[in-house]
Amino acid sequence: MGALTGSPWIYAVVALSVLLDVFLPLLPSGVLVITAATAAAAGSTTVAGAGAAGQVPEVPSLLALILCAATASVLGDLVAYRLAWRGGERLDRAIARSRRLTSAQESLGAALARGGGILVIIARFAPAGRSVVSLGAGAAHRKVKEFLPWSALAGVAWAGYSVGLGYFGGQWLGATWVATAVSVLALFVAGALAAYLVRRPAAEAAATASASATATTAS
Repeated sequence: MGALTGSPWIYAVVALSVLLDVFLPLLPSGVLVITAATAAAAGSTTVAGAGAAGQVPEVPSLLALILCAATASVLGDLVAYRLAWRGGERLDRAIARSRRLTSAQESLGAALARGGGILVIIARFAPAGRSVVSLGAGAAHRKVKEFLPWSALAGVAWAGYSVGLGYFGGQWLGATWVATAVSVLALFVAGALAAYLVRRPAAEAAATASASATATTAS
């Protein structure tokens, strides 16, 4: 990883990992972004003392990392969205068999119909939430103008948060495995909180539907 973060190839690896983790959520895209940002933090402190020796190490650019990760995130979302849009009856049956996908699709549709796609941003931080939301939006045939702006905001928010964790963790704790571990832990904590917030609308919608059905039956 040390050799990779000191090479321009780090941007290609980060972009590919972020692009593909909408289909393979186990890919460590967040860990890669944090590691690269930690290396940038270490490089920024090393450069100050490297002038006398004339050696300036190559370190990743924070802005380039954010743009790279955010762009790859949006492109991956769009690919999943378009594939789900064209999935037809087979994908509809697959979603119908998954209670998680079904509830996410319903919650997303309700959120977008109200003009509020904050759910898309929150889900970007949840484990596999990006996959569920992108596929759900495509399968529900939501308009791209309803989905794309929120996907872009989600990508920028996630990329900025991940880079910020790595950079400030490296500044405060140094370029050690401890800094990376603490930053990754903070990313996982945000993911757990996001997963809880994403599940709440679905649970509330289910409770409302159940109460409505009960009232209808009673009447």
